[in-house]
Amino acid sequence: MVSSRPLPLTVAPEKELGYGQIFTAIARRKHWLVIGVLSGLAVAGALSLRQTPVYSSSMQLLIESIYQGKGQSNTKQTDEITDSNVQVDSATQISFLQSSGLIKKAMQDLKGEYPEFDPENAGSVALFKTKLAVTQLSAAAKKGDPTKIFQISYQSDNAVKSQKVLNALQKVYLDYNREQQELRLTKGLGFINQQLPEVGRKLQQSESKLENFRRSQDLIDPKLEAQRQSEMLSKTEQEIQTNASQIRDLRSRQASLQQQLPTGLDQTQVMARLTQSSRYQSLLSEIQKTELALVQQRLRFKDETPYIKQILDQRQQQMSLLQVESQRVLGGSAAIGEGALLQAGQLTPQDINSMTQLADAGVALQAAEARYYGLTQGAAQLRESMKRFPQVLAEYGRLEPEVELNRDTLRQLLKARQELGMEIARGSFDWQIVEEAQLGFKTNPPATQSLLLGAIAGLFLGGIVAFARESADDAVHTSDDLKRQLPVPLLGMVPTYSDMPKNMSVPFGRSATAPSAPMMQQFVHWQPFRESLDLVYQNLQLLNSDGGIKSVVVTSALAGEGKSTFALGLAISAARLHRRVLLIDGDLRSPSLHTMLGLPNQVGLANLLADDSPIPMIQNNTDESEYGNLAVLTAGTGSIDPAKLLSSQRLRRLISTFEKAYDLVIVDAPPMLGMVDTMLLSSRCSGVVMVGRIGKVTRSEITQAAQNLGQLNLIGVVANDVPAKVLSPAYETAA
Repeated sequence: MVSSRPLPLTVAPEKELGYGQIFTAIARRKHWLVIGVLSGLAVAGALSLRQTPVYSSSMQLLIESIYQGKGQSNTKQTDEITDSNVQVDSATQISFLQSSGLIKKAMQDLKGEYPEFDPENAGSVALFKTKLAVTQLSAAAKKGDPTKIFQISYQSDNAVKSQKVLNALQKVYLDYNREQQELRLTKGLGFINQQLPEVGRKLQQSESKLENFRRSQDLIDPKLEAQRQSEMLSKTEQEIQTNASQIRDLRSRQASLQQQLPTGLDQTQVMARLTQSSRYQSLLSEIQKTELALVQQRLRFKDETPYIKQILDQRQQQMSLLQVESQRVLGGSAAIGEGALLQAGQLTPQDINSMTQLADAGVALQAAEARYYGLTQGAAQLRESMKRFPQVLAEYGRLEPEVELNRDTLRQLLKARQELGMEIARGSFDWQIVEEAQLGFKTNPPATQSLLLGAIAGLFLGGIVAFARESADDAVHTSDDLKRQLPVPLLGMVPTYSDMPKNMSVPFGRSATAPSAPMMQQFVHWQPFRESLDLVYQNLQLLNSDGGIKSVVVTSALAGEGKSTFALGLAISAARLHRRVLLIDGDLRSPSLHTMLGLPNQVGLANLLADDSPIPMIQNNTDESEYGNLAVLTAGTGSIDPAKLLSSQRLRRLISTFEKAYDLVIVDAPPMLGMVDTMLLSSRCSGVVMVGRIGKVTRSEITQAAQNLGQLNLIGVVANDVPAKVLSPAYETAA
């Protein structure tokens, strides 16, 4: 026996319904929709006939705050000063318009014409309120933004009555508004006149405190003075930094010039004065000549000679004169040695220029240091002066706002008194009628509208009932339902027997012995049936591309789902396509193939399983030449314990032998539920095909049958009893 590896079988998850399935479910339960629509129409018609006519009239009332809309820029401030209760929210306004006090006044005016309006009767007042409605209109430009217009509506069974009720309410509203406004304005003036003296006294006190503060501190505006001194301190500190930088530069220049001088500063100054003395320079020149002569004569004579001594005496006299001249130039207290006298007065012009620059730098340095001292003293005085400003500013910051607040309050009170006086003189109103009440109009919906609403409601309820019935219905109604229940391909769909023409008559096999044989022979030769089975066989071939499926068990969840007819049709299709086919009736408890084909059933599968003799070759036992490749093995007789026979090793050898002798072995097995026979047969064969009759088998039964198969090789499912109009040439494949 050739077998393929069984695939693990899991029940396919329930998929979300598509629009097509929803419409199909609605079509199946359309009678509930019709019942719902008819019921809705009946109820709506009955209610329309019994409905009492209702008339409604309305008017519009503009409600503004008392002092709004008068062209004043500070209207809100005036309202807050005069009366804090002027600004009222919309909910409060609506509640006030519906208040019992105003309603009773209107009912008192209407009582003469309509006695049912009794203001002393609480029930009559409550009934009046139920018919009265007050709403705030929304702006057209901005939806949801409320306007200042309120609509007052009243419903009654009489059109004129609804209008007169609103006219009475209009008079009550306007009269009450006039009284309340005059009262509010009078209260506003009284409040202002009461506050003016107190505010004036507070203003005088605060101004006196501010004046005394300025005198004690000798300041007009501490803020400006503090700012001025702060700016002066900042400027002084910047000048100090600049002056310090200048002092550093002058000191650096002085040191550089001192390094350029040949001697110290004092010695250089002495040399500069002697250099500028002409007499000193002349004596210095004479001494230089004498020394030159001395050097020359010493080359010729010794120091003891009179001539050398004469030159030395001359030089000594010249040195004495040079000393006297230096004292004259430098002052009598100056004393310079002989060597210094000879070196003094020998400065170059560059040395003299450097000395002049050095003197100028010294003068500039002294001036810069003096300015630095003055700036630091000024900065210290400013810092000391500014220490008092935090306390001064705090006190000034407390006094000044108090004066401004009292001034502003006094100014507002004076202006409010003037405006309120003008309002009282004009007698303005804050409630104004925008649109007066008109004759009431009928608000009852027309009969057509009631019927339409009833039909819609009935359709909705009918739909709910239809979907509830559909949800409770577990039956498989379409091939898609069947395909969703199992994770295997849908191999094909078999048309329903009822769609077959009644005048067909095609002989098949031997003479029928059972009443159903002629009809079954006609059905298996019916063209749509044959084409659907050819498609199923081709799909099996696609699944069997590797040649691993040599034997197929055909079963169903329940009896009566057409599995035997399908097994016969599948065998005929394979035989027509030149395949050697063996059809076995594996239902040992309730065999049917021999009845359908008109064959004897004395020897069959049960006899072969009970006998250990060699397995014979099953010959073609049909007379139809078209199906010469088809052999049929009936169930046989004498089967007392089918489960025992099907669980024997003899069945395995039989199937293995038949798979070698035939191209395809088809076993018509019993239903899955309630017996183990099919599981035993399926364990011996290569694959299992399940047949499900549309409208008969349920989802739970299909699921249970699939679970019973367990790890057996369920290769596909076939939808049986499908209406011919659903079938199309484009059959689904096993891809």
